Parts: sequence; C-alpha cells; structure tokens
Amino acid sequence: MKKEVSVEELQFGVYVSELDRPWTETPFMFQGFELKDEKQLQVLKQYCKKVFIDPEKGRDLVDARLQTAPPGPKPASVLAAIKNKTRYEEQVSVDAELPRARAAQAKTEVVLKDMLIAVKAGKAIDGPRVREAVTSMTDSVVRNPDAMLLLSKMKEKGERNLDRAVGVSIYMITFGRFLQLPREQLDLLGMLGLLQDVGKMRLPSDLLDKTGSLSSDELDTCKQHVLHSVAILKETTGIPPELPQLASLHHERYDGSGYPQGLKGPQIGLFGTIAGLVDCFDALTHPRPYGDALAPSNALSMLYNWRDIHFDGPLVEQFIQCIGIFPVGAIVELNSGEMGIVIAQNLARRLQPRVMVVLDAKGAQKRPPLILDLAKDPKVTPEMPYRIKRTLEKGSVPIDPSEFFI
Repeated sequence: MKKEVSVEELQFGVYVSELDRPWTETPFMFQGFELKDEKQLQVLKQYCKKVFIDPEKGRDLVDARLQTAPPGPKPASVLAAIKNKTRYEEQVSVDAELPRARAAQAKTEVVLKDMLIAVKAGKAIDGPRVREAVTSMTDSVVRNPDAMLLLSKMKEKGERNLDRAVGVSIYMITFGRFLQLPREQLDLLGMLGLLQDVGKMRLPSDLLDKTGSLSSDELDTCKQHVLHSVAILKETTGIPPELPQLASLHHERYDGSGYPQGLKGPQIGLFGTIAGLVDCFDALTHPRPYGDALAPSNALSMLYNWRDIHFDGPLVEQFIQCIGIFPVGAIVELNSGEMGIVIAQNLARRLQPRVMVVLDAKGAQKRPPLILDLAKDPKVTPEMPYRIKRTLEKGSVPIDPSEFFI
C-alpha cells in the first residue's frame, strides 16, 4: 500500500511512486523511481512538499527510520581511533589572522587552478606544490580557524569546483583541529579535502552542470569520479602514500548504502568518515546546479537526523559542536530586523558569536558595518539585547559578503 509522506521524512532506498504535482512540472524523466542520492532528494524538496512511496517496490520508510542494530555490541565510533591528542589554542584574533589567511587561500587557489588545468590536459599533478599550499592553510587554521573559514564562505563568484575543493579542505583541517588530531594529520586531511574530487575533471562538464534529474546511466558515470580520483593520485608523486586509498572513501556511508565499495561503519575509518561528512555538509550549503543552498542550520539538522544511518553518530555530534549553530560565514537575521555575517565563534557561548551587521532593518547597507560581539550583550534597546533570530540561505538577501572580506 502506498504511503503519503513529507519530503523531509524521506530516506534513501524508498520508491517514490507519486508526487503532489504532475510529473511534467518537475525535472524527473521517469514517473516513479528509487531515491538513491542527494541530488534526487534536493530536487524533490525544491518541487514538492509531499510524495507517495511504495514499500512493495523499495525500502519501507518506517524500517529505514527504526532500524534495529544487529545482535551484539554496537560498533565503536570512529572517534576511538584517536589515541594521541594535541591541544590547540587560539594564538591570534581573527582580525589579525585575516591577512595571512587571505594570502594562504590565494596561494592555494593558484595551485589548484594549475592542477585542474594539468589534469584536464592529462598531465601529472605537482604533488610537492600542493602539499606546500595546504601546509600554509593548516598554519593559518592552527593559529585561528575562524579566519580561513570566513574567507572560504565568502567565495561565491569563482569556479564552483575550485571553491568547493578549497572549502572542503579548510573544513576538514578545522574539524581535525577541533578533534585535537596531531599536526601532520591536519595536513593530510587538508590534502584529502583538496584532492578527493579531482577525478571530476575527467567527467563531461555538461553532466556536472546539469540542472535536471540525472538518469541512472548518468548517475553511474558521475560515481566514476571516485575511481578517477584514485587513479590520478596513484600517479602523483610527492604526496602521502595513503592519500589515493583515502580518496576512495568520501561517498561511503555508515549503513553500507554508499559507493564504490559499500563499506559500513568502522570499515570507512576516521578520515573517510570525516571526508564524507564534511563533503556532504559543504555540498548542502553551497549553491548547486540542481538546487539552492541550504541555510547552515538546516544542513546541520539533516546531518543530525542521519546519525548512525549515513554517518557515524558521535562524529556527527562532534562536527555540529565544531561548526556551531551559527557557523562562521553564515548570513543571519537579528532580532532587530538587521542582517549580518557571522565573523567569529565564541567557544564558551556558541549561540552568541561575533557578527558584522551590514544591512539595517529596512534593507539599506550600513556604512560602515557594525561589529557586534553578542557574548558581551550589546543592546537593541535598553531592555532588549541583540540575538540571532535565524540563519538564511545564500542569495535570499542582497548581501555580497566578498565586498567586506575579499
């Protein structure tokens, strides 16, 4: 019997048999399909509020949400792999670090552009040069992670593959720092984030930029980018020897629903799970050809709901703590009606970061912008302190953050 469900409740593996609108009004080529990937899910959320699923043709939604663990103890979290921790402390303020972070980011972008050109031309990657660029970003993140995070979220107008690679790399370094991994492992995570999708350069560009739903053959072609990345990195000298194998893991999922090997739980390992989790979050919050970016808070809610389904539960919870409810670079609406950009975290009071207010309550640009440290309880009125009302999707308000930081 078919079931009517909200698109927010959908899980991969269910069979979508009917929509709440005619199929012809959507990009889907087939009337009925198994929900297999994030692209399909985001298109459904863009066009529909409710759908009908057929448990006889696919996975039952109830079974997907109420899975029982196999007999025996629950597998240990990948966090158990962290044996020796390194304590990091903020060495400089975000304002002082911004110039060095900007230089490190610019250096990495030049290296990455040259690397992508080389891959397209069938030439080898300059491994030592990539390694040096990542090291400069890691140095900045170690001193103060907020500066690199802020700059990575400001980049909206460049090449999508370039921005995504740099952003994922910075997030992975930052998350590794939060988990107190040794310094050399931060560099490895940074290189992994920068290079794990390099195989996409061997896919047809029209396929990567397609705005409609992908056919099953097109999806299979897209999945080949993982194997392309592994092959390219195996041919690259001057990089950590474990990097090619690690690059094969960022689309594996905790419940075994990922690819290319269908690995489960601890089989994916700490670095593979970090890579998949960060890649997923960055994809959800980054403008895509097939849908708008989600607000960071909505993306984090989705990841939280996917604990022990798509990603290791304890690691997801650590990632949410690392990023914060109001991530650096997020566009936010204040209770005053003004709009601003989160520019730094407050580790002791996560709900009260530093915010640069750039639009007043009427939508006019504030010149100069107003900097608020919400932890110090600045006031809208004598009786009302400033607070963040909500985070907003990119493009939903007329703010170009690059005007203030790039």
